[in-house]
Parts: sequence; structure tokens; C-alpha cells
Amino acid sequence: MASETATLGGGCFWCVEAAFLDLKGVTAVVSGYAGGAAPNPSYQQVCTGSTGHAEVVQVTFDNAAIDYRTILEVFFTVHDPTTLNAQGADVGTQYRSVIYWHTDAQRETALAVIAQLTREGVWPNAIVTEVAPLPTFYPAEDYHQNYYRRNPYQGYCQAVISPKLGKLRQKHRELLVA
Repeated sequence: MASETATLGGGCFWCVEAAFLDLKGVTAVVSGYAGGAAPNPSYQQVCTGSTGHAEVVQVTFDNAAIDYRTILEVFFTVHDPTTLNAQGADVGTQYRSVIYWHTDAQRETALAVIAQLTREGVWPNAIVTEVAPLPTFYPAEDYHQNYYRRNPYQGYCQAVISPKLGKLRQKHRELLVA
């Protein structure tokens, strides 16, 4: 198995995490924080917007089963990359759309996917996703990990995450674990 890691922020990490947990070839998903100045930030600190961190997930995957480009295609399916520092009612720099690349090849792929989506007019507005080198990643507190799986009937999960997973199932059914 050739393992690779992607670090992505697309609003609330619970939403992004839930989308990747059921993909074939994904071996781990960890919610966390990256891109800010404060070392070892807490959720409460990140929520203030003062740390500079974004809520992100680190997705570890077998690139023989699913490639990085496909990971990014799923990422762009489950969030709106055209809203600066916001996803729905979640507003603040911690909810920014961001791809933190681990290698030059990931950077090139990210830029190519964004260019392709722009050419195809997939989104009516300009994509504002930040593409930057991976800063230090800090795993979020335990209660954030596998949040949707542990709380599927919680109000936020039903109102926000479930519709995103429905969109994922509709567009990428072939990628889902049976």
C-alpha cells in the first residue's frame, strides 16, 4: 500500500471528516487545526477566530485505491469553495476553504483541479480556496473525532452534514464503501 496524506479545510471539520470516512481507499481521517500562529490551540480558541487556524482534516489514503485528484474532487463536492471564510452559517477565518499541500505534486494537482473547475464553470462564483504548504497540524480534541458517526441525529448533523453526504452519494456513489 502506498499511503499518502491530504490536509483539507472546507468549513466545519465535522462535515469534511464525515465525507471522507466512507470512501474506498481512505484509511484514516483526523479532524484538527492548521494554518495559525498559536501552538496546540483548543477548539474554544480556534472558534474565536483569533488563532489564525482553520478547521481541517487530515485524510490518509491508499493512493493505489484512490488518488489525490479524486480526493480533491470529493472535497470540492462537499463544500462551497467560493465563499471567503464561510460555509453556510459558519463564518470566520477558521472556516476558510484551504488545501494544504504536502508535496509539490499535490500543489500542482490542486492548482490544476481548481483551474479545471473554473474552466468548466462548476461554480457560479470564483473559487477562493487557499492553496498553501502544510503548516503544523494539531489534532482536535477527542470529542471531535468521528463526530457525525457518533452523533448522527444531533441537529447540526441532520441539518448541515446529512445533505452534504447526500450530495456525495449522488455524485460519487462509486467511491463509497458498500
